[in-house]
Amino acid sequence: MTDTITPASTADAAEADRALKAKHRAMWASGDYPTLASDLIWELGAQLVDAVGVRPGDRVLDVAAGSGNAAIPAALRGATVVASDLAPELFEAGRRAATEAGAELEWREADAEQLPFADATFDAVLSCVGVMFAPHHQAAADELVRVAKPGGRIGTLSWTPEGVIGRMFATMKPFNAPPPPGSQPPPLWGDELHVRELLGDRVDEFNAVRRTVAITRFRTGEEFRDYFKSHYGPTIAVYARIAEDPEQVRALDDALAALGREAGLDGSDRGMAWEYLLVTARRR
Repeated sequence: MTDTITPASTADAAEADRALKAKHRAMWASGDYPTLASDLIWELGAQLVDAVGVRPGDRVLDVAAGSGNAAIPAALRGATVVASDLAPELFEAGRRAATEAGAELEWREADAEQLPFADATFDAVLSCVGVMFAPHHQAAADELVRVAKPGGRIGTLSWTPEGVIGRMFATMKPFNAPPPPGSQPPPLWGDELHVRELLGDRVDEFNAVRRTVAITRFRTGEEFRDYFKSHYGPTIAVYARIAEDPEQVRALDDALAALGREAGLDGSDRGMAWEYLLVTARRR
């Protein structure tokens, strides 16, 4: 016996999805993600642009662009760039950064799982630690492929499950609300086999490489923890959920500080190495 999809159940599902996306938008608008991106990982955007091979005259879409750490380098290559994100609150900082860099690009509010662009529009479609946070991975991957031209390049850069940020999400999981049905954890985009399955036989020239970015801003686990508590939407959201339970707050405080120490923060200047997976492919 199969379930029958009724108009009412379809409407309920659509309303649930709108509520989930509103929650995601509010999460990323909280804190100060543009400053975090500038302080810690701005260089990763240019690395992705290099890997994808963005050229002058290319039409490029940056999905879940945030404040544009991939979109701006792509525009500086001479590409025509659209930076899209579910949280347009991040665009103000992106526009300032683009102006300072001398880059011109378009900023467009868009859901990575329902991109408002026609099929086969872009020469390159990329996402730097962005699309990995769309809750429904297959839907987001389908959109990356759909809007790329045949022969167009697709590139993603995502935190791995085993790396520091992947481990941070695992650390926060027991304190967080259960995920909605059908949603998947962001760090799975840092697993090569998972991304291969998402893109499937619609792409060729698939390449995946693990790299690390050196983070030297923090000396102690407590500094690492407190920075994420004040800047990073997902961490802020977890702390907001447990704010009325001091015991849980202390437990999460201790766990995140311990993670920082395990990742190498010992009071010296040696810093941390955050692992990510860089994937490139070409649409068939």
